[in-house]
Amino acid sequence: MKALVLSGGAGTRLRPITHTSAKQLVPIANKPILFYGLESIRDAGIADVGIIVGDTHAEIEAAVGNGEAWGLNVTYIRQDAPLGLAHAVLTAEEFVRGDDFVMYLGDNVIKGGIAGLVEEFRREAPAAMILLARVPEPQRFGVAELEGDRVVRLIEKPDVPPSDLALVGVYMFGPSILEAAKSIRPSARGELEITDAIQALIDAGEHVRPHIIDGWWKDTGRLEDLLEANRIMLSDLVPHIEGSVDKTSEIAGAVEICEGAEIVRSSIRGPVIIGARTRVTDSFIGPYTAISEECTIEDSEIEHSVIWAGSTIVGMHRLEDSLIGREVVVDRTERKPKAYRMMLGDHSRVDVV
Repeated sequence: MKALVLSGGAGTRLRPITHTSAKQLVPIANKPILFYGLESIRDAGIADVGIIVGDTHAEIEAAVGNGEAWGLNVTYIRQDAPLGLAHAVLTAEEFVRGDDFVMYLGDNVIKGGIAGLVEEFRREAPAAMILLARVPEPQRFGVAELEGDRVVRLIEKPDVPPSDLALVGVYMFGPSILEAAKSIRPSARGELEITDAIQALIDAGEHVRPHIIDGWWKDTGRLEDLLEANRIMLSDLVPHIEGSVDKTSEIAGAVEICEGAEIVRSSIRGPVIIGARTRVTDSFIGPYTAISEECTIEDSEIEHSVIWAGSTIVGMHRLEDSLIGREVVVDRTERKPKAYRMMLGDHSRVDVV
């Protein structure tokens, strides 16, 4: 069995972060989202992985390499344009032809992995197995209609959903999905929808098996979902301190302080992770915050946020529910006249109090 990981999307809902970075490499709990998927695939006993890449291929390839870090054999497959998930399957035809495979969306996270799901697929041998989760806003997703243990209908982002069962970003396919994908036409939005390809299997009398997951899953394409994924992953954090903490600082709860990090005259209340060589001075870092490596935090209060590598935050007396990109500077100035001074890229958002 092989795996196909989709990492070619533009990540428009996370702009401006994704103007300069692949959305699959945005960190949660100080680890790129994509890495969680690769770990799940490895733990399911799959070694051959094809990664669909687009315009951000250089960054993805630099981060993942040949897959050796996970014990994987990685092949990169270039998709010229993001024309739908079924188009991605056809783009990878040479890689997956004749094999069963898992298709894993690179910006999705499933807590607990997929090993049991892969075993179920191997045991039952359907033409396809789709993962489903009950969601409060099914109109945002592909939605399934079931009869017993069979899927009878799939609808992509319906205005009036027939159920609250949304397709999770992990699919398992047998070889017949290739012909099904070739049989469909582009949707109204100009894409080859994987829901249409799976529906073609259903219409041909093939068995499409549903699996409703009980655990936690997130599509991290939106800021609020990414922060929620960060919160869930940090909930399992094991306290571990390699960096230095001075005698005037207070550490409470599950806190990881990585090698070379320094905590000075500060309070850290976990779950929190502080990356390598980051310095925190005269600050409060509250629960569900992940600060990456080589950051500087001074005279600030930060909670429920993700701070990416190399950033500097000074004099922010309350920063929460925030995603700060690489090498960002957020500073408070005493210059006169007092004014907000900003340099913001496209699609930025700033809440001012």
